[in-house]
Amino acid sequence: MHIPHIQTTADSALSAALDAAINNKTKPLGSLGMLEQLAKQIGLIQRTAAPRIENPAILVFAGDHGIVAENVSPYPQSVTWQMVENFLAEGAAINVFARQNGCALHVIDAGVNHDFGFREGLIDRKVANGTRNFRIEPAMTADQCSMALRHGQALAATLQGNVVGFGEMGIGNTSAAAALMHKLTGVPVAGCVGAGAGLSQQGVEHKRRIIEQAVARYAVVNDPMDILATFGGFEIAMMAGAMLGAAERRMVLLIDGFIVTSALLVAARLQPAILDYCVFSHCSDERGHRHMLEHLGVRPLLQLGLRLGEGSGCALAIPLLHSAVNFLREMATFESAQVSSADK
Repeated sequence: MHIPHIQTTADSALSAALDAAINNKTKPLGSLGMLEQLAKQIGLIQRTAAPRIENPAILVFAGDHGIVAENVSPYPQSVTWQMVENFLAEGAAINVFARQNGCALHVIDAGVNHDFGFREGLIDRKVANGTRNFRIEPAMTADQCSMALRHGQALAATLQGNVVGFGEMGIGNTSAAAALMHKLTGVPVAGCVGAGAGLSQQGVEHKRRIIEQAVARYAVVNDPMDILATFGGFEIAMMAGAMLGAAERRMVLLIDGFIVTSALLVAARLQPAILDYCVFSHCSDERGHRHMLEHLGVRPLLQLGLRLGEGSGCALAIPLLHSAVNFLREMATFESAQVSSADK
């Protein structure tokens, strides 16, 4: 399949202009910390010294996983479709946070093991009724994996704004994400596996053993597309495709927690320049996410002890994006405010 070519945002002239604009605001140098870095990053993405946040959206992809047959989650698989219903009824945390921060929310059925029929507000891109059990066989076929990526790219092309956040729902998807993380970063499985939706320590150890058996079975699988097809989920693959499509359109990509970052690991192996477009909303409390961020060499905006998923961290980070571009556009300079600057 066609993988979009992602251009780096590097631009020495614009970078210097953004540095000058940021440093000439009425504040001590560097005193707005990460907001200054964020303003510069968004300016480089949008190719302007006066960036804007326009019509931000969050895509929540839902899918089921065959690996739940191995008792790797404390919740039954039916919770996936029940939570999709909750999203559609606007009763979940992501609904609350997206609404309060003026962010559009789109819910996508990437591969839920449930027949929703036509539902207002649900985007049907179902590849199949859940993946297969990757302890026994690859989670999806190469064709299914490519289809999910294509659907994600096409969804990104429909967005009207310049910021997109990514969220997910899928019982068992922390197992898929942990396997992907291990294969793509080399971190031992024990460092990738956490409690997910609330496993006991005994449950975490069982989950670790299941994933170790699976990755040993497919030890020779090393191509990123093959890794995604073998261990991923339809929602993870579709997210990776949407990330690639959004970066191709020079959008700001808001990355949520553990599962969303596993999709990014795949996308970044396919197109490393995608990282120029990524803003990491928070560091999840799910074991492994911190290692993912360290592997990518990035720093998240927030540290709130979240481990919910759904794109909740993305919605909470939206006000910080507004603050970053607004100070750059609206804050007075030393000259305009007639304030004395520091001695050089």
